Amino acid sequence: MYSITPQHERRLLWLLALTQFTMRLDFMVMMPLGPQIMSAFQITPAAFATAVSAYSWCSGLSGLFAATYIDRFDRRRLLLAIYALFALSNLACALASSFALLLAARAFAGITGGVLGSVIMAIVGDVIPPQRRGAATGTIMTAFSLAAIAGVPAGVMLGARFGWAAPFFLLVVLSLLVWVAGSQLVPSLAAHLSRRQPPLAEVLPDLWRLLSYPRHLNAFALTFMMMIAHMLVIPFISPTLVANHGVAPRQLSWLYMAGGAATFFTSRLVGQLADRFGTQRVFRCAALLSFVPVLFITHLPNLPFYALVLFFPCFMVLMNGRMVPMQALLTTVPEPARRGAFLSANSALQALGTGTGAWLGGLMLGTSADGRIVGYGSVGWVAVALACVAVLWVSRVKGTARDAQPAEAPRNDVAHGATPRQGQFE
Repeated sequence: MYSITPQHERRLLWLLALTQFTMRLDFMVMMPLGPQIMSAFQITPAAFATAVSAYSWCSGLSGLFAATYIDRFDRRRLLLAIYALFALSNLACALASSFALLLAARAFAGITGGVLGSVIMAIVGDVIPPQRRGAATGTIMTAFSLAAIAGVPAGVMLGARFGWAAPFFLLVVLSLLVWVAGSQLVPSLAAHLSRRQPPLAEVLPDLWRLLSYPRHLNAFALTFMMMIAHMLVIPFISPTLVANHGVAPRQLSWLYMAGGAATFFTSRLVGQLADRFGTQRVFRCAALLSFVPVLFITHLPNLPFYALVLFFPCFMVLMNGRMVPMQALLTTVPEPARRGAFLSANSALQALGTGTGAWLGGLMLGTSADGRIVGYGSVGWVAVALACVAVLWVSRVKGTARDAQPAEAPRNDVAHGATPRQGQFE
């Protein structure tokens, strides 16, 4: 364990939170920019969905396979190198002159983002003592809410005023500022290099055993189903509101601001309900309740804009409400010594499910002769049907019995350095 002063620790945590903020904003801002991007490159909803999916797929795969090399470098050097590439990927997005170049830039951004997530959590595990890691993780996770409340609305307003590339130029500037701060605040973290690093021939079989263990498979299946159900709908809200209901792109920021603020204040309450009444029960209730806003937004009648602003927080709260108890449930699935490796693999599968859901949703949509998006209602029904399967499937996701034997689960080699995104927390 490295020793740094409390003041240095606080500064380092907020730096890592800002790094996470830029990563989340990079992904989240793409979706409300859909109308401008589709118009600028004259592409279909399916093509736009491919651009969203490219980031998620590459992020998931790069985060998963970071297990094979991430512990072979000084954390500081790896963070600064990958983050510089992340800034470069956003510059490539902003300067893309064709959809093919934009697609390649988004894939590159996903690759860097997946590795950054692993490096950030590895640094937390190296520097923060176990008794403070929960609070440290909470500090870093505020980046998600900040991206929804402030980052995405700001990006949408910039995109509406200066063009779709403006938010990516902003990300480049923010990333450069964070990189400079990181070069000053992140210490050299190389003590792990003195330990023997397992060869690739050992890492990959252990990773496969982790992924194929039956109890883990049930949990991974739930994650994958829910992320597909989630992303079948989410990426196409903005394009549909603009194309079908005449909402101006600059007005979208108010929707995302309202929704982000609502989830910021309700996520903790949902977590408390899950602790009190059980994660599976709260998950089922939230999932069933979410069917109403999902079907409403995918079959949306013409409403005044203020009604949409009032509705959107309800939609976001219920969509987020089914994810909170699911995440809490998943932490009970693996053996404690394997929890880090399991959660890292689950995070990668979340990203892959995100990309798959957006891609499938795009394939189901089309554009009519008058420019309206068609097929969104069918997407809503498929999302509800898949969530229904998840409601039934969740009973198969079992926590680890207190008297479970270590031999029942896969070897722990992966957790000891193969997947540091969460593994350092044990």
